[in-house]
Amino acid sequence: SEAEGRSVAGSLNFNAAPDAQTLYKAMKGLGTDEQAIIDVLTKRSNRQRQEIAKSFKAQFGKDLIESLKSELSGNFERLIVALMYTPYKYDAKELYDAMKGERDNATLYVDIALALQDAEALYAAGEKIRGTDEIQFITILCKRSATHLMKVFEEYQKLAGKSIEDSIKSETRGSVEDAMLTIVKCTKNIHSYFAERLYHALKGAGTDDGTLIRVLVSRSEVDLNLIKPEFKRIAGKTLSSMIL
Repeated sequence: SEAEGRSVAGSLNFNAAPDAQTLYKAMKGLGTDEQAIIDVLTKRSNRQRQEIAKSFKAQFGKDLIESLKSELSGNFERLIVALMYTPYKYDAKELYDAMKGERDNATLYVDIALALQDAEALYAAGEKIRGTDEIQFITILCKRSATHLMKVFEEYQKLAGKSIEDSIKSETRGSVEDAMLTIVKCTKNIHSYFAERLYHALKGAGTDDGTLIRVLVSRSEVDLNLIKPEFKRIAGKTLSSMIL
């Protein structure tokens, strides 16, 4: 199922055209708005990212992956490009399981052995060696399902004695770190992630109106009522009281 094959929940109120326009604007002119690219691509399912690529080509006559490659660099480029590719191995497994007949519910079933193997691979790629094999992190975070990743994160904590987030923070830097942490947060709790974005937009001197407007508009018809309790837990006060 699509739900099993994606590492983040995707957008329920999805329209590829404005997403493609956001990406185009993020890469147009001098400099690149990396945060805008992260905000779009890490919040969409793989199927939705493929639709964005089609819309990007139709609107601007350019290949989205090639555009991303030309504007980005290093491991951040590798991570973002990895998000754009269809996870062929996963699709093959799904076809095989479908042909076998009756099977476990895809959204509940987790291959424990594979989850432990992934956790060990992440530990070996990060905490266990000098330097970090970021490609290993990118591959696992981008290609595994949310259900599977939750078990991987649990097993990783046992192995490393620290959370996957703490390891990412200590082992990576810059845009790669931001994108990885976004994927982990969205996998664990999409509502908590958006509540945190709203809280940071509202606290301190001045207000980040751009973030505030983007989150409120994009989630208003999706899950804003589920974000509100998470916001109160993080901020200690209601979202309404901080906006008004």
